[in-house]
Amino acid sequence: MVALGSSMLAGETRHHRVLDNGFSFHRSEWMQSGAGPGLSPTVFLVEQPPNSALAPHFHMQNQFQVIKDGCGTLGAHAVGPGSVHYAGAFTGYGPLVAGPDGLSYFTIRAVHESGANFLPATRDRLRRGPKRHAQGPLHAPLEAGALRWLGSTRKVQLIAPQDDLEAFALQLPPFSSVEAGEARGSGQFQLVLAGTLQTPQGSLDAWESRFLSPGEDAGRCSAGASGLHLLVLQMPALAPDYAAA
Repeated sequence: MVALGSSMLAGETRHHRVLDNGFSFHRSEWMQSGAGPGLSPTVFLVEQPPNSALAPHFHMQNQFQVIKDGCGTLGAHAVGPGSVHYAGAFTGYGPLVAGPDGLSYFTIRAVHESGANFLPATRDRLRRGPKRHAQGPLHAPLEAGALRWLGSTRKVQLIAPQDDLEAFALQLPPFSSVEAGEARGSGQFQLVLAGTLQTPQGSLDAWESRFLSPGEDAGRCSAGASGLHLLVLQMPALAPDYAAA
């Protein structure tokens, strides 16, 4: 399946939420594909208020997080626009602490999940199995002028390949062909950091996204007239220890 994430959907779904622990934020849906237990890719944006903290927690599905705006820390790591973090299922991470200008970030999953399990209160929900997380370096989106004057495509490795887990960025001059590789594991997300991505399904602008299921034909894709800075996120399959349960 191919699924698209759009800013139009985000504008229609932005709303305020307050969790049981008092954490207050805004959330908007950028990609929705149902809530099935199989492939049901989701992308949503969390807007965290200035100087606020989201307590350590875990989820039951693998996920990426990508910083959109602001700065802060995720655990011991400084994060800013373009930063990528991966947390495997049942792997605790955090806290997420926003700086003085707030912090917004995308949560990206190949399988729909609702809610967070905050630690240590929900430690009894943890399951035995591999714990896995990875943090990429700061990687700010390029400005349009820098993209237009690129002489050739550049690839920047953000999270080194580990089985089917990988994150990298492609920086492409205008109208260049996009070669992102085949979707593996639980699929591949493509997130536009800057410029435009031209796909068979339509044009995607900054912070819009596309999901490809494993083995999916990506079709002929290219950078737009202003070039393209594209984030490619290869999502691993859920570990057998958790999938069996």
